[in-house]
Amino acid sequence: MNNANFPDHFIESLANAPGFDAENFAKAHQDQPSPTTIRVNPYKKHTIYKGVQVPWCADAIYLDQRPSFTFDPLFHAGCYYVQEASSMFIAHIMQHIREDDEDSIKVLDLCAAPGGKSTLLSSALNTDDLLVANEIIKTRVPILTDNLTKWGPSNIIATNNDPKDFSRLKNFFDVVLVDAPCSGSGMFRKDPDAMNEWSEGNVNLCHQRQERILADVFPSIAADGYLIYSTCSYSVAENETILDWLCEEFGMESIRIPINKEWGIVETQSETHKAHGYRFYPGKVQGEGLFAACLRKTGNNSGGVSNYKAKNAQKPDYKSIDLLKPYIKDADNYYYFKVNEDWLAIDRIHRDALAMIQQHLYIKKSGIRLGALAGKDLIPDHELAMSLILNKDTVLQTELTREQAIAYLRRDNIPDLELTKKGWSLMNFEGQVLGWAKLLPNRINNYYPKEMRILSESRAKNQE
Repeated sequence: MNNANFPDHFIESLANAPGFDAENFAKAHQDQPSPTTIRVNPYKKHTIYKGVQVPWCADAIYLDQRPSFTFDPLFHAGCYYVQEASSMFIAHIMQHIREDDEDSIKVLDLCAAPGGKSTLLSSALNTDDLLVANEIIKTRVPILTDNLTKWGPSNIIATNNDPKDFSRLKNFFDVVLVDAPCSGSGMFRKDPDAMNEWSEGNVNLCHQRQERILADVFPSIAADGYLIYSTCSYSVAENETILDWLCEEFGMESIRIPINKEWGIVETQSETHKAHGYRFYPGKVQGEGLFAACLRKTGNNSGGVSNYKAKNAQKPDYKSIDLLKPYIKDADNYYYFKVNEDWLAIDRIHRDALAMIQQHLYIKKSGIRLGALAGKDLIPDHELAMSLILNKDTVLQTELTREQAIAYLRRDNIPDLELTKKGWSLMNFEGQVLGWAKLLPNRINNYYPKEMRILSESRAKNQE
């Protein structure tokens, strides 16, 4: 690829971008394919693939080749997430800002779909921490909630709101990640079609949108709380210029993140306030284009809602809750509540935060959906099967071969499956849960969610 293949004026627009090397950049796009990386789920550890570790993320590895993830049952079990390597630098930032912090925190991923950075953040959090994963675009929410369900933790709430809605939650979040909509130049190698969308005019529009999003969400950051800002753009206007604006407009303080020189990351500083930023260029790092920075909010917590207590919570239905508890590990650690006919559970420590969020935001997923009670029997939900809170000792488990697992994930008839017991059963592959089925005397009812089933006809046709 030569410069002529890039959009008009693109290379010229980056002439003053820190660390930009036009020749090296063009060569990387021409000669070096985008690497394939996966991040292992620390809650569902399993020997999956072998590879070289991504230097800034302990759970991630580079693969020698791209397998057919769609036809790997462990992918559907949530044992790993396929994610671009550079974007996992967010894990390194989180590790740094939490080094000496043992207090529980509330974290917001503002622009969360499809869920890569949300599951990344989830892996960095403790049970007492809370993650709110928000997606602005309604049609992108289902893929976000599906990926969060597969990941398994119960301390996650997914919402579908505009950034301005979060201004009602003043001083609420200790960390806010804004992976901002941008002009997308960092994805040119991975997605060449992105070049058709790039223009200098679009860069300016993105800059204005980024300022609006950040201004809208800023009130929700607690005093001394952190903003992690990232884009997949190389443009100074969407990166260092935004850092200067944050420092100027809101008095934010730049946080320098330690990096290893061998990683190939370019450390930059904004022109006016010398705020630290981190640039990833293909050809210098083994990954795609990224800009990331971390800033801290200064000021006080006056007018905050962090100490909110639930006043109008549901009265506990102890009789029903007692029927649910046998299915849950450490069952007394959870708050149980109903949404329509379904019972849900979230870590008890997050009850008041959930009530506060319910008051101000549109929630799409909260904690773990357990299922509906029919008399004294639980009709279990897929979320419960995939969760970390399920007490597996209380339910049947059926181990599947790879062929059987693929058939189950397609919702096809499962070949050569011997039925010796009856009732609700987890369907497992290599000990990892895929979902539920109900075993009947002469057949099984497959309860794998229709919207999540494998649709690809063959492995040969499948290209992730």
